[in-house]
Amino acid sequence: MNTELMEALTILEKEKNISRDVMLDAIENSLISACKNHFGTAENIKVIMDRDTCDYAVYAEKNVVEEVTNPALEITLEEAEKIDSALQIGDVAQIPVHSKEFGRIATQNAKNLILQKIREEERKVVFDQYFEKEKDIVTGIVQRYVGKNISINLGRADAMLTENEQVKGENFRPTERIKLYVVEVKNTPRGPKILVSRTHPELVKRLFEAEVAEVRDGTVEIKSIAREAGSRTKMAVWSNDPNVDPVGACVGMNGARVNAVVQELRGEKIDIINWDENPALLIENALSPAKVISVMADPEEKVANVIVPDYQLSLAIGKEGQNARLAARLTGYKIDIKSETQAIEAGDLPENYMEQMGLMGEEGYTGDYDDGYDDGYGDEEYNDYAGYDGAQEYEETYDDPGQEDAEEIQFVETDDR
Repeated sequence: MNTELMEALTILEKEKNISRDVMLDAIENSLISACKNHFGTAENIKVIMDRDTCDYAVYAEKNVVEEVTNPALEITLEEAEKIDSALQIGDVAQIPVHSKEFGRIATQNAKNLILQKIREEERKVVFDQYFEKEKDIVTGIVQRYVGKNISINLGRADAMLTENEQVKGENFRPTERIKLYVVEVKNTPRGPKILVSRTHPELVKRLFEAEVAEVRDGTVEIKSIAREAGSRTKMAVWSNDPNVDPVGACVGMNGARVNAVVQELRGEKIDIINWDENPALLIENALSPAKVISVMADPEEKVANVIVPDYQLSLAIGKEGQNARLAARLTGYKIDIKSETQAIEAGDLPENYMEQMGLMGEEGYTGDYDDGYDDGYGDEEYNDYAGYDGAQEYEETYDDPGQEDAEEIQFVETDDR
């Protein structure tokens, strides 16, 4: 039994997860290569190896002839009888080959062949390990900044968090642990190349899968996610069990579950809404926390016209249009938001609409519209929440290459508040 070889193979198998059979095949190939370098040919070389004991023997098969013309392939009867007296002319003699006879170059080539195989198998094992984690999250340790990129240690491999995949405003310290989304794993001659991200919307989904058991087992589905990394995320959820509230399951007791995700995302705000097959109801939910009077959606054209109370316009649009923009990405619809006044002027609502709703006083519109909905923001807080600063005119087109359709959000505010 070759104890030393067995111990070496056991260590390789345990530490680097390299199969013993693969290494034994590499040793066989290295012996054949050494024989080729030593004898000039390996056509007649035969390696016999016991996979259980790791004992091996190398033989050169030579034809027994009266006169030798090729010493590498032939042997005289006199020489053959020294090995086996029963051999005759025309027989094949198996001549033992001792590795000690190999020259320095042949030995070095055999060694390099084994080392190369070990490196190849190690890279293959690491690639397979992280390829299984593609489209999933991993925990990495920040090592150092390389220019504007960040080197992340994932355990058996390193990844580079590029500037484009970093959230603006996030700063990491060396040795800090962070969650990352594995976008892609490529196999290269230098080892696996792992692309990770902190901005990908799927990072939020995977974090909720880790925190929420109902999402993990499929009871609650995350139907759609729209994200502006570092600022706000909108997520639409649906429950396959009528007894399970999807939003409540994701929020958790006293907000414990969603707060855990928010903490990992360094304070990024997360809006969780109910998914609905009815596009009008879905758009209404997506514009939360703003209240909506009416939604007219065209499923074929993927456009929707939304009317909101005058004092809710800034909240529906959000700071720099963020709320409406995320709602458009979440639903896949182009959303045109108008206030009641704008809708009346455009003819979308009857001129006496406010009188019918009891919203006109002696001095005109009171702005005290109340549908019984309490979203936690008082009248004085709406402008601060939405970043709305008085009357303004706003028109912009948002084009996200990650969406099937470009989202267009337009509105014109003309009246004074």
